[in-house]
Amino acid sequence: MSKMIDAMGLVSELHKTHGIAQRGGKKYTQVVHRMEAFRTVFGLDCGVDTDILVDDGQRVVVKAVITDNNGLIVGSGMAEEIRGQGNVNKTSALENCETSAIGRALASIGLSGGEYASANEMEAVPRKQQNLEESSSGGDSGGNPPSPVETPPDAYDESDRQLYIQMKSRLEKIQMVGGVHNLFAENKHQIMAVKKRNPERAKALFELFEKHEQSLGG
Repeated sequence: MSKMIDAMGLVSELHKTHGIAQRGGKKYTQVVHRMEAFRTVFGLDCGVDTDILVDDGQRVVVKAVITDNNGLIVGSGMAEEIRGQGNVNKTSALENCETSAIGRALASIGLSGGEYASANEMEAVPRKQQNLEESSSGGDSGGNPPSPVETPPDAYDESDRQLYIQMKSRLEKIQMVGGVHNLFAENKHQIMAVKKRNPERAKALFELFEKHEQSLGG
């Protein structure tokens, strides 16, 4: 716990010296600086791993997990980018997506970019949807606005929502009660973290697991 507090303090200082001004005057500390703080404090005691979940020529989805020296997942984050949407994603969608996923994973353990710039991501949603529709129809928008080098992580509200969506999607594919139990055990740390900061959100997650277990006759 003391190391985590040290890491959060270091990121807080970096936010003051390296934070990039965002719309509305808020600042955002880039993933590269937060990773430096993470390694400075934890060294090789914790690791960061990424996995490409989707790369179908249109969408790129990457999951990042942070593990302790026992291999236990202590944090995670997911990100999605649309190939061709903005200058960065024309050539580096995968790299952009991986960086965003790592940023979210760092945010999930308290190493956020400062003021979570969620508005930026929310404004990007219609552009991503438009790009997907145009890609399917063979059209061209005539030039999308540039994407940032990295997508800032969202607030815990958004992080919790994404966890709920992820769990719901994975539960729908499970056909045995044992699989429900295994999924809960695999994500127990994250769910307990949600419970600590917002019991109501955690209740929705618990109910999600309970309802699916009951539907399988558990």
